[in-house]
Amino acid sequence: MALRPIWKGYLKLSLVSCAVELTNATTFAEKVRFRTLNRATGHPVKRQYVDSVTGKPVKDEDEVKGFETGDDEYVLVEDKEIDAVQIESSHTLAIDQFVDKSSIEQIYLDAPYYLTPADKVSQEAFAVIRAAMAEKKMAAIAKIVLFRRERPVVIEALGAGLLLTTLRFKANVRDLDEVFDDIPKTKLDADMVALAGDIIDRKAGRFDPSGFEDEYENALVRLVKSKQAGKTFKAPKSSPRPENVVNLFEALQKSLGRETGSRREPAARRASASRKAPASRARSPGRRSA
Repeated sequence: MALRPIWKGYLKLSLVSCAVELTNATTFAEKVRFRTLNRATGHPVKRQYVDSVTGKPVKDEDEVKGFETGDDEYVLVEDKEIDAVQIESSHTLAIDQFVDKSSIEQIYLDAPYYLTPADKVSQEAFAVIRAAMAEKKMAAIAKIVLFRRERPVVIEALGAGLLLTTLRFKANVRDLDEVFDDIPKTKLDADMVALAGDIIDRKAGRFDPSGFEDEYENALVRLVKSKQAGKTFKAPKSSPRPENVVNLFEALQKSLGRETGSRREPAARRASASRKAPASRARSPGRRSA
């Protein structure tokens, strides 16, 4: 079954353009979902807008959007009036520039979407743009109006298509100094940093999303199946919460021993010992001559 596109328009590179479709790259279809029921009747309940003053339900046809201009003062705006607001990015992904994807800070990346040609006529132009981007290893910057908001986006080659990722505006990203300035500067022990580095080396591997499993989701499924079968569900025992480490050096040593599966001397300890060795050898001749 073909996925339903959430946006249709054109991809434009200078004088070259082609019709494209935007499709969600992620899904939550398999997640456990709960309905809210009336406990007394077992019937599902539904949400309904009510007038905040009269308390009476408001019919769908009587609902209208309003922009607040003052206390209890609004400018009424109809959906058709909002839909009539069209700018270039409402229908066209006009590529403004190309950048190295790695130059975009991770915090600005928002939601991913797949971009594909919308029809046979567009396939060749689409393929040429995608191939050129892949060969140059560059990503395109453009804008799109999505869900009634204009958003900057980055577009990059992915497989036979393109991956479009919406970007956050700078105004929507908090300055890290607002939070990180409260972290005090700490003088670190080089041996402890080296021990932590050894643990990182032991745990190094390749990113493999197939290894991720939603254990909380699995527990919810077991809960539902148990109740469906009329059984009492036994909740899994929660892991003990970690506590602040009292002896950090000792904890790092034990962690490294667990990761290596042995009690061998950590590299940081060996390195520390080798740095002290010359001074020890310098005193040895004196002791032998005594």
